[in-house]
Amino acid sequence: MNNSGSPAGDSYPRSFPVYHSGSGWNAMLPARQPRTALPSDTTFDTIVIGAGYTGLAAARRLAELEPGKSVLVVDAAPVGESSAGRNSGFLINLPHNTNMGGHVSPLEVARKQIRLYDFGLEWLKQLIDSHGIDCGWSHRGKYHAAATDGGIANLKATLQQYRDWGVEFTELDQDALVQKFGTRYYKYGYHSTHNVFIQPAALIRGLADSLPANVQLLECEPVLAFDGNGPFRVHTARSTFRAGRIILANNAFAKKLGVLRDRLITIYTYAGMTPRLPEEELAKLGQENEWGIIPANRLGTTLRRTQDGRFMVRSAYSYEREQTLEQTRALLTDCYKRRYPNMASHKFEYLWGGTTALTRNGATFFGVVRPGIYASLGCNGAGVLKGSVYGRLLGDMAAGSQSELLSDVLSLERPTWLPPEPFRKIGVVSAILYQAQKAGLER
Repeated sequence: MNNSGSPAGDSYPRSFPVYHSGSGWNAMLPARQPRTALPSDTTFDTIVIGAGYTGLAAARRLAELEPGKSVLVVDAAPVGESSAGRNSGFLINLPHNTNMGGHVSPLEVARKQIRLYDFGLEWLKQLIDSHGIDCGWSHRGKYHAAATDGGIANLKATLQQYRDWGVEFTELDQDALVQKFGTRYYKYGYHSTHNVFIQPAALIRGLADSLPANVQLLECEPVLAFDGNGPFRVHTARSTFRAGRIILANNAFAKKLGVLRDRLITIYTYAGMTPRLPEEELAKLGQENEWGIIPANRLGTTLRRTQDGRFMVRSAYSYEREQTLEQTRALLTDCYKRRYPNMASHKFEYLWGGTTALTRNGATFFGVVRPGIYASLGCNGAGVLKGSVYGRLLGDMAAGSQSELLSDVLSLERPTWLPPEPFRKIGVVSAILYQAQKAGLER
């Protein structure tokens, strides 16, 4: 114990990511002062671990349902620098994985997820409007594009699902894609309206800075461990807090706190953002002034042209550890050059990595870990919208509020078992290498 009564030192595993560089999205925003002052009180009704979309949504909902009770949200990073501020800024309100419903059919899983995501999108828009959060909200939809025959087959299989779900889409041949994006790299694609673009760091900062009055936010304060059976003790780098209830919303890093160690995988992904491009260079990126492409293979490359005239390239996965900035720069530059060889420059102003939490079967853990401890963990790459609605529903559950949407989430399958190390690493790294090879030119 240190002088504040909290555990410290190397006896506790690091329960948070440390990145090689800051989030490019956050760097583009005005400076913000993190809330690092320790609260005067050390006892709260609820402590939320993680100030991402899930954690903030859960805290907000609890504060609304229990206005006379106190909530503390603790995060190891400044808001905007954590994983929540490092994604590509797509809010896709369509299912990502429907083969995980247990006794529920894939079609019924899809319908439940669409209801959930539509509700979450509407709720987020209400929060943005009511609090004046300037996050570049843009309902432009999204494109999916394929550069290979295998990628085309993947996209057409997805479109068959869209037909089953009743989702409208527009198919595009190569000539239409050239007009849209200015490159002949892609052979086939489609567009659907089910996406909103946002500036992710601006959104998460706005949500954090508009929390209800009975929520306190503590940033740059790693949670090292928790114990007890209610009340619980939450040990941070500088203090120990007590609460009758804990909500875990720190995704794969919950396993560092002893939760779901045999269910969660930490994966790093990488992005680069150009400086603002001159008009003659932007003209090489096609006719539309804002667009985004989702790849036809899960290890392919995501592209986004932003409202302010920048270009983002996102690609690559690594297991549990962040690759070097030199590796990231080389890989993303190659992805950029292959698609746009005629650009005057392929330099990035910002490069960064970010974590996501995967599970073996693509399912999210949602519910009670043990009495008094609630969690939503394993976003599987769909953290902004899914995290927001799951966090809100977790707040409902913790407060004892029932709803059809909550029942829908609880009906879905939970994450399946993962083998221990080193077998887990061997399996995941092998799968990444295989999928990267399979992706080919989709990377």
